[in-house]
Amino acid sequence: MNILVTGSKGFVGKNLIAELKNRGYNDIFEFNRESNPLLLEKYTKECDFVFHLAGVNRPNNENEFMEGNFDLTFHLLELLKKQGNKAPVLIASSIQAERDNPYGRSKKAGEDLLFNYQEETDVNVYVYRLPNLFGKWSKPNFNTVVATFCHNIARGLDVQINNPDAELNLCYIDDVLEEFFRALEGNPTKQDDFCVVIETHSIKLGELADRIKSFKESRINLSIPNMEDALTKKLYSTYLSFLPVDEFSYDLKMNCDYRGSFTEFMRTPERGQVSVNVSKPGITKGNHWHHTKNEKFLVVSGEGLIRFRKIDSDEIIEYRVSGEKLQVVDIPTGYTHSIVNVGENDLVTVMWANECFNVEKPDTYYLEV
Repeated sequence: MNILVTGSKGFVGKNLIAELKNRGYNDIFEFNRESNPLLLEKYTKECDFVFHLAGVNRPNNENEFMEGNFDLTFHLLELLKKQGNKAPVLIASSIQAERDNPYGRSKKAGEDLLFNYQEETDVNVYVYRLPNLFGKWSKPNFNTVVATFCHNIARGLDVQINNPDAELNLCYIDDVLEEFFRALEGNPTKQDDFCVVIETHSIKLGELADRIKSFKESRINLSIPNMEDALTKKLYSTYLSFLPVDEFSYDLKMNCDYRGSFTEFMRTPERGQVSVNVSKPGITKGNHWHHTKNEKFLVVSGEGLIRFRKIDSDEIIEYRVSGEKLQVVDIPTGYTHSIVNVGENDLVTVMWANECFNVEKPDTYYLEV
């Protein structure tokens, strides 16, 4: 199947082409501003489906709106008619087409061309009025306010908010692609004459800025955003794609002494915290118990012995653990417990606790096993 993608180097185009290839579509005609215009005649003759994503939204002068959003669409459809090619055509329009401004009028004109083309040729056309899109590979100060906020906040730059209560309607690029593939398969989601992406998200501008700022702060407080919230999950993925290339990593505070080290990795109010414990050979750590706090130990390197004793019993229970065979050991409440490095190398244990450590209420009581 030959697929023509105009605007192939744009935000949506790059994401679409990557996913087309992921799904086994390898015969892709990529057309963009840098392409030889004569290629479009060849592509419109051989294509089996058209994703018309090319357009102009930030021109140097208003005349370029019509040139980029109407003239190119007209030329594309004329070539398809000339070739007698009845390949379905999908166009990425905008909710701005509902507004009386130069950009909106140009997008509306492009839509009308498609609907007239469909009536004239009986070719399937799919017109998507897309809201504010966001996701990886978008451009700050160009595609979306989300990109601008992510870029600036990741670099410690100010963000400008004129009206924090302004309501935004956002749509994630992956959700757009899922709908585009439904159209490619001839099964788009339609509302009246238009095709739609069902999953969208509303948020106020000020709340958007605060949420993205919290992602930057999470590296300091070790918090993990609430991934149960769909918008937060998508915004966080987008934010990470804007990290400066020399700032992918960040340091953790290692609490070190002669016994080894203990380092918090991440914290969540709902899911507790994860830490990494390193013990030197012969070292014993623990010898305490908890009322409500519970833990999971996972030795990933070295050899250890985890020992338990119910606080009102003399019976000692032992579990030998090793990085050679990954096993999770639950640490029940009411049992004093310890972990001993019985090997010749450092013992590295990933430890999860069901609650974040609270110095005012540690729920940790010393008692030797």
